[in-house]
Amino acid sequence: MAAQRLGKRVLSKLQASSRARGPGGSPGGLQKRHARVTVKYDRRELQRRLDVEKWIDGRLEELYRGQEAEMPDEVNIDELLELESEEDRSQKIQGLLKSCANPTEDFVQELLVKLRGLHKQPGLRQPSPSGDRSLSPLQDRARTLPP
Repeated sequence: MAAQRLGKRVLSKLQASSRARGPGGSPGGLQKRHARVTVKYDRRELQRRLDVEKWIDGRLEELYRGQEAEMPDEVNIDELLELESEEDRSQKIQGLLKSCANPTEDFVQELLVKLRGLHKQPGLRQPSPSGDRSLSPLQDRARTLPP
């Protein structure tokens, strides 16, 4: 019997505090907004791209072990996908790896195979207004803003 009274008191206190907070449990009577996340890109495709990027980073570290200063800053997947043929892609990759002292043929062939399953993502990388492709969009905006 005492437990029932205690339970009622605790329940009434909880209800009173939630009434004071307003609808939705937020202070000041504001309703809590439910956030929804929309995915513009196919998750599977993005995961595959991420896997390829991680693979590229790992393989570049292996190829350039001991000569990290010579490693290319980036292998841009979208630029490779824009090229017409695999031969063009192969030449582009070999051009990026020309400073590597280790053999790169296996890396190039494996990367070409991995690129076959990928599609260019039009919204992931925006062209820079200044035309300088070495800058990120944030760096480029900072550079092109008037002083």
